[in-house]
Amino acid sequence: MSSERPSVAVKRRSFGRLHESGCFVLPNPWDIGSARFLQQLGFKALASTSAGFAWSQGAADRTISLGSVLAHLQALVDATDLPVNADFQDGFAAEPAGVAENVRAALATGIAGLSIEDATGDPAQPLYPLPSAIERIRAARGAIDASGVEVMLVGRAECFVVGRPDLEETIARLRAYAEAGADCLYAPGLRTSDQIAQVARAVAPTPLNVLWSTASELTVDELAALGVRRISLGGAMARVAWGAFARTARTIMEQGCLPGLAQAMPMPELDRLFGAAPR
Repeated sequence: MSSERPSVAVKRRSFGRLHESGCFVLPNPWDIGSARFLQQLGFKALASTSAGFAWSQGAADRTISLGSVLAHLQALVDATDLPVNADFQDGFAAEPAGVAENVRAALATGIAGLSIEDATGDPAQPLYPLPSAIERIRAARGAIDASGVEVMLVGRAECFVVGRPDLEETIARLRAYAEAGADCLYAPGLRTSDQIAQVARAVAPTPLNVLWSTASELTVDELAALGVRRISLGGAMARVAWGAFARTARTIMEQGCLPGLAQAMPMPELDRLFGAAPR
């Protein structure tokens, strides 16, 4: 690895180029160690995970403060040579002006991309009405444009996540977000090849992100053939890590033995890996 670290501007430009053609996997680290490990494996970019970070802090998803998330994003950006896409939830504000203000704060961390959800967190009205959701995307777009930096804006339609698996509504929302200035579109919860292909065709040429954990039976090549431009995992990798940790801890408590060491990474390998990681 070169001793010269890429600048934020270079990372942002390289992130934009990744969306121009082909398909790439955007894994989701939850701390500095997992981010550096993913860089060492050769991934081209990273994305934060709101859930994975929250669990690492002993908290539930969507309960972490804006200040903590901004500090986390700064830590991820500083920890690796890769561009980082921010899982920025709903922009941490309901009104467009608040979204714009918070996006400006996120840009200052050096992120290369940022997503804005249309979920409200209110079970009685789980999605922002479309006009409001559009204005929120426009506010984020305006904040990015006014900053003069090259940061990808991702518009997210959360229909399938909040229990409204309506493909027509999902497509209509995604198209509206593209018209409002989103550079990339994301509808987490799509599961089948047919759903994914329909959405990819409907929003083209805007790049489509697919959540792999809900489309896990499809390979990267298969998703690429459906028209997907990037594949993220959300909190899936953090859940896998927590699953291994929980199984080991429970077996110790319940059976008095220590399983799983055969699958554990050797200490010298971890020390070598992190010894070569950027500081």
